Amino acid sequence: MGEEAAAATGLEGIEVLAVDHVGIAVPDLDAAIAFYTGVLAGVVEHREHNADQQIDEAMIVFDTNGTAARIQLIAPAGPDSTIAKFLDRSGPGLQQLAVRVPDVRIAADRLRAKGLRLLYDEPRRGTAGSSINFVHPKDAGGVLIELVQAP
Repeated sequence: MGEEAAAATGLEGIEVLAVDHVGIAVPDLDAAIAFYTGVLAGVVEHREHNADQQIDEAMIVFDTNGTAARIQLIAPAGPDSTIAKFLDRSGPGLQQLAVRVPDVRIAADRLRAKGLRLLYDEPRRGTAGSSINFVHPKDAGGVLIELVQAP
């Protein structure tokens, strides 16, 4: 992204280490795991229930020649979860793009200083003990951006 485009989005100033994963909302986690592992030959790297987020999730890894790519499958664990609402509104599909940052608090503070809205006042627990926050999609070109700090 050029400097002019970065300035327009307000995303300059944070250090993005990598794309961490792409999140896909699914109504049935087991069926989605079967597809991504059976058809696309991914491997379940991690699976958990996240009570705080009211989701059940699985991280599927595709590792080719030492270059890993991850897809997070996210299913609602209750009717009031944000994923249940997403599925009701949009159906299954791409829900978020997650970027890895060295420090989610610093990244969030820098983005707020540029006028962007984040979903949480403080980082929350994400997959496998990571720290996360989200940039509001209306401030990020219609894409829900997840900030992820490794545990």
